[in-house]
Amino acid sequence: MIQLARLSTILTLFAFLYSGCAVNPVTGKSELMLMSESQEIAMGKQSDPAIVAQYGLYQNEAMQKFIDEKGQQMAKVSHRPNLDFEFKILDSPVVNAFAVPGGYVYFTRGIMAHFNNEAEFAGVLGHEIGHVTARHSAKQYSKQQVAQVLMVGGMLVSPEFAQFGNEAQQGLGLLFLKFGRDNESESDKLGVEYSTKIGYDAQQMAGFFHTLDRLSQESGAGEIPSFLSTHPHPADRFENVKKMATEQQAKLSGQTFKIERNAYLQMVDGLVYGEDPRQGFVEDNVFYHPELKFQFPYPTGWKLHNSPTQVQMAPENGKALLVFTISSEKNPEAAAKSFAEQYKLTVKESEKTNVNGFPAFSMLAEQKSDQQSLTILSYFIEKDSNIYVFLGLSNTADFSQYGQALANTMIRFDKLTDSRKLNVKPTRIKVEKVPRNMNLSQVFTYFKISESDHNELAVLNGMELNQEVTAGSLIKVFTK
Repeated sequence: MIQLARLSTILTLFAFLYSGCAVNPVTGKSELMLMSESQEIAMGKQSDPAIVAQYGLYQNEAMQKFIDEKGQQMAKVSHRPNLDFEFKILDSPVVNAFAVPGGYVYFTRGIMAHFNNEAEFAGVLGHEIGHVTARHSAKQYSKQQVAQVLMVGGMLVSPEFAQFGNEAQQGLGLLFLKFGRDNESESDKLGVEYSTKIGYDAQQMAGFFHTLDRLSQESGAGEIPSFLSTHPHPADRFENVKKMATEQQAKLSGQTFKIERNAYLQMVDGLVYGEDPRQGFVEDNVFYHPELKFQFPYPTGWKLHNSPTQVQMAPENGKALLVFTISSEKNPEAAAKSFAEQYKLTVKESEKTNVNGFPAFSMLAEQKSDQQSLTILSYFIEKDSNIYVFLGLSNTADFSQYGQALANTMIRFDKLTDSRKLNVKPTRIKVEKVPRNMNLSQVFTYFKISESDHNELAVLNGMELNQEVTAGSLIKVFTK
C-alpha cells in the first residue's frame, strides 16, 4: 500500500506538470514549460557578459553592422518579433554559432570565415534564431527539471527503483540527446523559412553542411556518428534542408532568391583567420603577449588555454591549476588583500618583493572547506599601470609536488623585448580575383600559396581542388 507521504508526492508531481504548460510560439501547441519569457530574457542578459568576457568581440564595424542588420530583419519575420534580439561576432577561431534564451545570438569569426556567400550565412542565422523562437533552451530546462522531480518521486514511491537510479539517469541522458537532435532539425526548418522570407536562397544553407562535414574530417576526428550525437550529422542534413528549401521557395513562385557571393567575400577580406597571436601565443613553452609586451614560461607538459580575460594552465591530471589575469586594484598589495578577502583565505606567508624589476607582492594561503583543503600561491605584479595576477593552486596534500613549478612561472614573468615576437602578425583572409580559367589547385599555385595550405583553403572556399574556377571569380587565400 502506498503511504500517505508518497501519495502526496505523486499528487504534487501531477500539479507540478499541470501548472507548467504554455503555447509554443512556433508550433502553436501546448507544451510543458517551466520558464517564463521574462525568465528567458533575464537568463540571456545574465549570460551575455560572461560570453563576451570569455571570447571577446571581434572588432570589425562592417561585419558587426552586417550581422545586426540581417538579424533584425530576420527577427521581424520570426515567430517572436517582440523579443529584443542582439547579434554579436565573437573573436574566436572556432567554427561555431549559438544562441542563448531571450534573443542573444553569437557567431564566431571562425564560422564567418567559412561562409562563401550571404545566403549560407542567412540560413545559419535563421537556424540560431529558430532555437530562440522555438524556446529550445527553455524546453530543455523544463524537461530536465521534471525529470529530476520524477526521479525523486519515483525513489520515494518505490525503494526498489532507487537501486537503479544511475541506470535511469543514463536513460534520461539518451532521451535528452534525442531531444537535442529534434531541436536541431526544427531549427534547420526555421532557418530555411526565415532566410527565404528575407529573400535568400536557402539551398545554399544545405551546401554549407558539406563544408561542416569536411571540417569534421579534416580535424582528424573522422566522421561524426549520427547516433548519440547532439547534432545531426552534417551529411544527413544536406538532403533534408535542400528538400525544405525547395518546398519553401515554391510558396513564393516567381521570386528570385539572393546568394550574394561577391558581396560577402569582399566583406570578409582581411578577416583574422585562426588564432590571433597579437592576443597572446605560445612558442617553446613560453607565453608571449605582443600587445601588452610581457612573457612568461609555463611548466612543460601542461596545457594552456588563452582567453581575453585570463590564461589558464594545468597538467593533464588536473591536480593543479595556474591562472594568469589582471586585477582592478591600484597596487600589488591592495590586489592581494582584496583577493584574500574575496575568497576568505587564511594567509600563511606574504611579503613585498619584485619580479625582474617590477614591484610585486607574494602570498601563500589556504582555503579550507568540509570537502577539501587548497593551498594557493599567488603573485601580484605591477607593470605599465596594470596589476598582473598569478594564482597557483592544488590540494594541500599535492602542493609539494606542484609548488615549485608554479613559483618558477611566476618569478620568471618579464618584459617582452624580442622584436620578432613583438611584431608577429596573424594570418588573415585575402580575397583575390582569378585571372583566367583554371582549377582551384592551379589558382593557389598561381597566387604562390604553400601546398601545405591547399586542402585547408579548399575547405575554406567550399570547393574541391580539382574544381574548375572561371576567370574573374573571387577566392579566399591566406596572407600575413
